[in-house]
Amino acid sequence: MKRMFSEQEREFVFDSWKRGVGFSEIAQQLDTKPGTVFTMLRDTGGIKPPKRRRKATHLTLAEREEIRAGLSAKQSLRAIAKALGRSPSTISREVNRNRGSRHYKAVSADNRAWRKARRPKPCLLDTNLELKELVTEKLTLNWSPEQISGWVKESMPNRDSMHISHETIYKTIYYRSRSALSHLMASHLRRSHSLRQGKQHSRKRQPGRINIIDGVSIRERPKHIDNRKSLGHWEGDLISGSKNTHIATLVDRKSRYTVMLKLKGKDADSVNKALMAYFQALPAQLRKSLTWDRGMELAKHAELTELTGMPVYFCDAQSPWQRGTNENTNSLIRQYFPKKTCLGQHSQQRIDDVAEQLNTRPRKILGFKTPKQVIEMDVALTG
Repeated sequence: MKRMFSEQEREFVFDSWKRGVGFSEIAQQLDTKPGTVFTMLRDTGGIKPPKRRRKATHLTLAEREEIRAGLSAKQSLRAIAKALGRSPSTISREVNRNRGSRHYKAVSADNRAWRKARRPKPCLLDTNLELKELVTEKLTLNWSPEQISGWVKESMPNRDSMHISHETIYKTIYYRSRSALSHLMASHLRRSHSLRQGKQHSRKRQPGRINIIDGVSIRERPKHIDNRKSLGHWEGDLISGSKNTHIATLVDRKSRYTVMLKLKGKDADSVNKALMAYFQALPAQLRKSLTWDRGMELAKHAELTELTGMPVYFCDAQSPWQRGTNENTNSLIRQYFPKKTCLGQHSQQRIDDVAEQLNTRPRKILGFKTPKQVIEMDVALTG
């Protein structure tokens, strides 16, 4: 027999999911199966639907009980309407659509009205095909809903009909009842989840014991680098794949401009050669500092500094937030190069193409300009 949920239980499921509680734990609390919880969440993509409310002009259950009592007492429809302060035509329609005077039942009539009131409004992307095509195109390029929303408002400020909130895009993807965008479009979102995810609770990890010889701590990095006012201050890291394959990732702190370098190996010699080749080709104004974690792949940092003039600063152990721009960028890159896949199969050209996509996406933090626009404008001004 199908498990039926009360309104309070449905509220509990959606609120728990939003807090990051898993299917099994929610199901245990409600004495049901995890699959049943998943099915409930799936219909709206894990997004809590708005609470339904009756319009003030609609008949209430109490008024329907008065109608039933009046019909049982053989009162006329006009008399019942006058007692309720309603139009006689309203009472007439109510009785006729619910099996007439002899068989009218208040609870059945109220349930039927509540059921019939489900008239979903047409989705914005159903009624605006130009906007639908534009949103679909940008999603296919792996733009986030927030990037699409902000870019449209920036590039078409006088076309209100083309403005759309990022939440509307998310809901159109995740709500199964909306057909304007296929729910398979979720594969183009950063996390590619089939349901909208709740808050995830991170676990604290113990500090590592890796020591870089003569490494300069990020705590000694000049404070002016924190304000992101000038180009050339980079954050870097490696992303790794199967079969011992790796890519070095670099991102400029001000412009968020991203660079990816295919590596022959994770050893300090391979990483150092790749970084020196890249930074030596840059103008001096774009190579001012580099911030890295405490991985031993940058053990030859002194040689890098000597040849490029760039000081290297190292984060505290197990403190990825100290180079948060690079962490966020790596998360974007993982859309293209998922974990546990071999990175060696990708050429440097393919890697450069991915970087180009990231650098031509509008960013909210940049006022919906692209990293490429920001770095080109700054270089032009200072050059």
